[in-house]
Amino acid sequence: MALPFPPGGRPPLLELRLPYRVNGTRTRVMASLEAEIPPNAFRRKEDPSWRAGFSLGIDLGGTRTGLAISKGFSPRPLSVLELRGEKLELRLLEIAAKEEVDEFIVGLPISRDGKETPQSNKVRSIAGRLAVRAAERGWRVYLQDEHGTSADALYYMIDMGLKRSARQQKLDAYSAMMVLERYFTTSGSEAELVFPKDSALQEKLRRRSCED
Repeated sequence: MALPFPPGGRPPLLELRLPYRVNGTRTRVMASLEAEIPPNAFRRKEDPSWRAGFSLGIDLGGTRTGLAISKGFSPRPLSVLELRGEKLELRLLEIAAKEEVDEFIVGLPISRDGKETPQSNKVRSIAGRLAVRAAERGWRVYLQDEHGTSADALYYMIDMGLKRSARQQKLDAYSAMMVLERYFTTSGSEAELVFPKDSALQEKLRRRSCED
């Protein structure tokens, strides 16, 4: 179901007041470029019956990457990949196509004092490359603060009664689920849009957002 946008397919700018980040800079969703590409979490807040967009949560690690998916308001763990570099990026795109995902929510490591870390730079680099590949398909990439999500995931699995061996195998996927939980709980207000610099890709994202 599409949002009730006016003729021409673009959302009214002044109605999109929720702040979120665009490539590291805090902004208000009132500039034409950002206002035309709101996060799925914001769209669902504005229209609870909207179900057009699915989200893939990603918890990037050194050797293991956890995935979770949201098709509605209940994120669930999906899988854990043991891939790196281009193989990982291509596999993420394959999974997104299979699951009909149109946005990636990538966990960004943040320290306890709210500062970014060397690992943050690595995640940003991966997210930047993924954003270019994703934009070619009309999909978006967001960064979401993941501080504390691994601990939240561990407590969640303990409460579920999962055995230690199962917790070790699934921790990354459940951490990705917690990233999605935080994203939807805040209606995308903390999400940072990773925008490709290529103007043609930007236009593709605009068109795709208006079509949804």
